Amino acid sequence: MRPAPRVTGLSWGRVETDRGVFRDAKLFPGGAREWDWVETGTHHHPGVQPADVSELLERGAREVIIGCGFHGRLGVSPETRVFLEGHGIELHVLQTPEAAALYERLCEEGRAVGALVHSTC
Repeated sequence: MRPAPRVTGLSWGRVETDRGVFRDAKLFPGGAREWDWVETGTHHHPGVQPADVSELLERGAREVIIGCGFHGRLGVSPETRVFLEGHGIELHVLQTPEAAALYERLCEEGRAVGALVHSTC
């Protein structure tokens, strides 16, 4: 498995990784890309959709971290929680700075982790 990208900087509206800079980021074993909410119809409420996390699983994540913003305003839909639970995937939902720190720690441990990182509210 290719290594997950590392978060090298985090500020309002900006997620810096060793694979690029994003406003909101999808991070997964072997890669990273912009997390475009329009693709899945994601909004702050009800929040992250199953389609947002399914790509992480398809790319090898066995654990998912959601950075729900600096003020924690991004929700996670009940359907997403059920979807991940049904696939035996551990979910961590934290404010973005704490989510990024946990992501880095789990990457250092060599775990197959994926993350959705919201860089604003």
